[in-house]
Amino acid sequence: MKLVLFNESKVGILMDDGVVDITQIIPKEYNTDGQSAMGFIINNMGDLSDELNSLGETGPRISLSVVALQAPLPHPGKILCMGGNFSESGHRKQGEMWGFIKSSESIIGPEDFVILPPDDANIFHHEAELVVIFGRAGENVDEKNAMEYVFGYTCGIDVSARIPTPQNAGLPTFREWRGLAAHKSFPTFAPVGPAIVTKDEISDPQNLNVRLRVNEELRGDFNTSDMAHSIAKSISFASRFESFSPGDVLYTGTNHQGLGAMQHGDKVAIEIDKVGRFSVYVRDDLGRKWQRGIDEETAEDMRNGTGGPGRRKRPI
Repeated sequence: MKLVLFNESKVGILMDDGVVDITQIIPKEYNTDGQSAMGFIINNMGDLSDELNSLGETGPRISLSVVALQAPLPHPGKILCMGGNFSESGHRKQGEMWGFIKSSESIIGPEDFVILPPDDANIFHHEAELVVIFGRAGENVDEKNAMEYVFGYTCGIDVSARIPTPQNAGLPTFREWRGLAAHKSFPTFAPVGPAIVTKDEISDPQNLNVRLRVNEELRGDFNTSDMAHSIAKSISFASRFESFSPGDVLYTGTNHQGLGAMQHGDKVAIEIDKVGRFSVYVRDDLGRKWQRGIDEETAEDMRNGTGGPGRRKRPI
């Protein structure tokens, strides 16, 4: 089942031929905003599944031509993120696990704008990621049981401003958990969508193709099988430092071989097999420009383990 928010935070089921409005099954006290409404579905899925399946089969369709999809979870309590969590197409061995938090205020949805701040960044990178949606509260979760906490999946872009600081001017020193990552938490820096796909629809989340295009140019192109640390292990790791609740999310990391600059006027599209596809646009009031295409320096650094992403890159 693919659950969406659409047209002023109505909750619906996304079908091949349209959207079925399921707002009528949500109590008024939960229909105050999109996060609360979707949270009600997540928390009560066991009791609602038969009714939802029936509505999906027989409910009237709203044409996709008049549907505006929104972020399916517009304000999760926590956005947990894994860092350096891929083997970079087999070039890197499993390393130390680490992670961070993005601000919940950074969420946007399909067809929205990523607004680049005026800060003096080396570069603004796009990072295509599979995002886990939690369906149960958890803390100190055992890896063996971690997938029981998953409600579903969505697509996400971790927008990253590479801003040099005295602490990371040289080779980075990674801690296990970094807390809030300010350079990844600017407003609009966490696009998600287009739907929450319930986990029963994804037979193997560790074997999904992920692609990211900028203005139709293919950049990111990898499989979730390249994760150095599995989804289950990542959930267990993150839960050692942060508890989570239903409707919270976990960005599972990216393969850095397809990173590149985001700049004014770009259309950035992410697609994950069986999960979905959506696009966002980029606005930069300063009109800064970087070299087009894949950031090969970052790709090499990540393959060789010679540093973190984002060497100094002055706009051209």
